[in-house]
Amino acid sequence: MTETIDVHKAQISLSELVSRVMAGTEVILTEGTTPLVRLVPVAQVPSPSRVAGLHQGAIIASDDFDTPLPDDFWIGSS
Repeated sequence: MTETIDVHKAQISLSELVSRVMAGTEVILTEGTTPLVRLVPVAQVPSPSRVAGLHQGAIIASDDFDTPLPDDFWIGSS
């Protein structure tokens, strides 16, 4: 369903127009008889789901990655 409304009238009832658009009505704003814009809802794009193992082997951790750091690292000895 499409509805045509003069842009000057739309300024007064913007929240009502948004409600109509969200309910499925396409709204075309005009100036006199000249169409200016079409109001339609923004498409919601679902975020892609994660896939485990998709980039397997892209990151490699060394065998000692969890070994405690030496005291020199923490106290700042030069």
